[in-house]
Amino acid sequence: MALEIKLGLTDSAELAREERISKKKAVNLFDFAILKLLSDGTYKTLAAIHKYLFEDIYYFAGELRTVNLAKGNFRFAPLMYLETALYMVVKI
Repeated sequence: MALEIKLGLTDSAELAREERISKKKAVNLFDFAILKLLSDGTYKTLAAIHKYLFEDIYYFAGELRTVNLAKGNFRFAPLMYLETALYMVVKI
């Protein structure tokens, strides 16, 4: 299943170039001490970081996904294991 992208891109190479936005925002997390405003080790914080990094690109940024997702040959955690995987890493 393909998820809608805010930028309207359909080409994976173009999308990869646009995802550089998230790298610049990741630097901001540290440069502007944004991470210090968030609680350590919680799902809420993980979701907030994901939203901050990807909100300009993906409509689903910061939300718990409800579909299986892959990018190229990489498959993200299967939906049936996602909640368990998150629970092992953060407090949800």
